[in-house]
Amino acid sequence: MNAMHHPPLTIIGGGLAGSEAAWQAAIRGVDVALYEMRPRATTPAHKTDLLAELVCSNSLGSNLPDRAPGLLKEELRRLGSLVMCAADANVVPAGGALAVGREAFSRAITEAVERHPRITLVREEVTRLPTEDMVIVATGPLTSDALAEEVVALAGEERLSFYDAMAPIVALESIDQTKTFRASRYDRGEADYINCPMTREEYDRFIEALLTAETIPLRDFEREDARFFEACLPVEVLARRGHNALAFGPLKPVGLRDPRTGHRPYAVVQLRQDNLAGTLYNLVGFQTNLRWPEQKRVFGMIPGLENAEWVRYGQMHRNTFINAPALIEPTMRWRTRPGLYFAGQIVGTEGYVGSTASGLLAGVNAARALRGLGEVVFPPTTMLGALAHYVSTPQGGQFQPMKPNMGLLPSLEASHRKKRERNAAYAERSLADLQAFIAAEALLDDVVEDQT
Repeated sequence: MNAMHHPPLTIIGGGLAGSEAAWQAAIRGVDVALYEMRPRATTPAHKTDLLAELVCSNSLGSNLPDRAPGLLKEELRRLGSLVMCAADANVVPAGGALAVGREAFSRAITEAVERHPRITLVREEVTRLPTEDMVIVATGPLTSDALAEEVVALAGEERLSFYDAMAPIVALESIDQTKTFRASRYDRGEADYINCPMTREEYDRFIEALLTAETIPLRDFEREDARFFEACLPVEVLARRGHNALAFGPLKPVGLRDPRTGHRPYAVVQLRQDNLAGTLYNLVGFQTNLRWPEQKRVFGMIPGLENAEWVRYGQMHRNTFINAPALIEPTMRWRTRPGLYFAGQIVGTEGYVGSTASGLLAGVNAARALRGLGEVVFPPTTMLGALAHYVSTPQGGQFQPMKPNMGLLPSLEASHRKKRERNAAYAERSLADLQAFIAAEALLDDVVEDQT
């Protein structure tokens, strides 16, 4: 680390969690040095030098308040999240989901961070954990080897890893839209998705080709521990679970009817807008590790994509996370070292919004600690509190990263037979408890320099 930069708080990693943590601390009057190794050093997944770059998908998940991701987003909005502010300002159509223009979203966060007078952005790789500073480690699932070994030494145990994969992107003008139709499931949104319908015969041929396609071999150090994250399985791995696994998964036709036939297709591949200009679309649920020529061949069998221009092929990479329940508190502070916090996917708060949430929590608590205020633990009835509780509490068995879900919340006092009513009740309770907690802890009263 450069000796010239020694503000009270050091944050390592300029992804979603690190950027959010830096913002939360800075608006509370704390000077921050935010270290981001790109572009000096890069990763297998990143393509730009922008902060908070989205690498897997451009969707932040459901925006509906009665869904877990949507509930967590609303909590973050009420807590003054920079990431949510940038997302809401750079929305692209995606039905009930919140999807953003990748570059515009990341650029908005980068510019906000760069212009904040209390944040110093340092383009430098950190290879050693600082010992004299208040530190937040938010290096994400692609933590560099040198720093990862530092974390392993600190934890006193082997690091854990799983595999994540990115979906391919095609150019809109190359899609044969005579074979597709625009619609959102159950008519939610303004026909935001391009749908590629498949007959039973087309689906059968596609699955046969997918199962026999050649994948990219894992390197030796990866092959030793080839565990996939269940919520982001490569499409070819999912297909091996059964002939109709995709038809009941990412290709499910439920809620969609082809207006040209009036019937529901046997299977549907959905394409979602990937940039603000609407010129690029990604294949929803098509994370993959197929070789690039095989992707062109097999995915070219999808109706409408026979002559598609593949702007980006799918890729797979190894992610790293710690055994968080044994190591961190629900404040995101390291159990045995005051002044050290971890945040983001490295602690197992999986997904873009979960990563942002733990970054906000770490930033708030580090700032409060530096200002002589008490750390806060959010109520477990809130989605943020429930997620923090999950990654900081031993559950028994092997720890796995978790995305926000209603199953993390404590049971309701009243029973609800219908899932939608039950989820609505969870959301109502969560937001009410969050507002009460914000007031009781004066969480927004200590914001002194919000420059969003």
